[in-house]
Amino acid sequence: MAKSCALPSLSSPSLPYLLTAPGVILFFTMVLVPLLLTLLLSFYGFDSGTGIIEKFNLNNYWQVFSDEYFHSIFLRTFWIAGLTTVICIAIGAPEAYVLSRMGKPWRSIFLIVILGPLLVSVVVRAFGWSMLLSANGLVNSAIVWLGFAPLKLLYTTGAIVIALVHVMLPFMVIPVWTSLQRLDPTVAQAALSLNASPATVLRRIVLPQVLPGILSGSLIVFGLSASAFAIPGLLGGRRLKVVATTVYDEFLGSLNWPLGASIAIILLLANLLIMLSYNRVLERKYSRTLG
Repeated sequence: MAKSCALPSLSSPSLPYLLTAPGVILFFTMVLVPLLLTLLLSFYGFDSGTGIIEKFNLNNYWQVFSDEYFHSIFLRTFWIAGLTTVICIAIGAPEAYVLSRMGKPWRSIFLIVILGPLLVSVVVRAFGWSMLLSANGLVNSAIVWLGFAPLKLLYTTGAIVIALVHVMLPFMVIPVWTSLQRLDPTVAQAALSLNASPATVLRRIVLPQVLPGILSGSLIVFGLSASAFAIPGLLGGRRLKVVATTVYDEFLGSLNWPLGASIAIILLLANLLIMLSYNRVLERKYSRTLG
């Protein structure tokens, strides 16, 4: 008679490893393996006649770091991502504060309105903004109706930033709103009873509490904005390139996969460096604020 396979008990030291094994395997298969293959590909050479040359070299990285064309693309990408993050903070943090002060059922209604855009594809939203900002779109029609000359809105940096703010705003509102949920309202009421002004309460009590939410939200917004592809590709056009569209062109346009892989790796490393430095600076400031 075959022996039954005994399951590990709840006190078994191997149980946590068995429970996390499927997630770890999926992470290695779907994230780390493609990333390592992309890193390996970035060190290969390329010839327009023969294609990829499997010979280790650093020519692709040298080309990116020495060419001003790629410098301008990276600067434009991080400028757009930084500006989008600042605007999302300026709009999302007050919006989350107002949302936390709402009562039922308005809080649930406005929360659905905020999260509603996430239910629509990014491509669909980008097409919607292209229709609004085009030469004959609703925005220019309103400008002409007011008696002004139409503006060139589509295929500009402003169009990309506007659409990115619309897409990324929920990723700022939700972390800040979550931080405000942990805020004890009696603390602010006690400060007001001690003759503190509302501005002082907001600056000395509310802001330090929501700073972790602003930090996490800004990291998400910056990372997603810097690597965005659909919105810059549809609203920026072929001339206003960012890093993601440049990688796409190298892979599918010129078929220079090693150069496209090296640009993607540099974007990843630059993104990590900026986000970790930003996180470090804000964490130190947050620690000093709370003592």
